[in-house]
Amino acid sequence: MSYDQSYPHAGVQLNHTAVYASDRYLSAEFIAAILGLKVGAPFGPFLPVDLGNGVTLDYCEKRDEPIQPQHYAFLVPDEQFDAVIARLEVVEVTYYADPGHTDPGRVNDLFGGRGAYFDDPDGHNMEVMTRPYARP
Repeated sequence: MSYDQSYPHAGVQLNHTAVYASDRYLSAEFIAAILGLKVGAPFGPFLPVDLGNGVTLDYCEKRDEPIQPQHYAFLVPDEQFDAVIARLEVVEVTYYADPGHTDPGRVNDLFGGRGAYFDDPDGHNMEVMTRPYARP
């Protein structure tokens, strides 16, 4: 198998990703509430949360073994960041300035923006940020 360097990478986009949850309704409603989004109608075993950029988080239940925590990062507009933090505070979910969760109740200022990390009901490490990471 060879790798074709001329492949048009700009045409590749993430469409959806499955997010395992012990309760798909609880987890989908949680992230939708925090981000100010809506949960879509069930689609087979999936419960989608539309992120508004053509990508959905498709929550599906996994009850036969423990959920392996993953990391999901959400780019939010500057003017919506404070509302996200306020919603976390209302539901008493601790947010952190760092991915290791050692700096509670604080936000970071990476790449000239603001960001924070928090856990969803199954321990997925969620991140909200107002600036994308600067890549080399």
